[in-house]
Amino acid sequence: MWKYQDNPIVSKTIIEKKTGTVTLFTFEKNQGLNEHTAPYDALVHLIDRKAEIIISGKIINLKNGEMIIMPANQPHALKAVQK
Repeated sequence: MWKYQDNPIVSKTIIEKKTGTVTLFTFEKNQGLNEHTAPYDALVHLIDRKAEIIISGKIINLKNGEMIIMPANQPHALKAVQK
């Protein structure tokens, strides 16, 4: 099990390029990223627990170890179902 900090959202940018970034996030239960779009595909790799991903209004539930691509220019959001 991962050790989490006691903050609602913690992020750490690992790679930052003009074509996109790689960022590690941790979220408290029911916290996440509000709906937004990006000019490039976004990959979510859930490494622990559960999250709800919304892509163009469609809800996808992910659990630890699963991945999904959120296509460029489509509205998407993320919410942690568990810490």
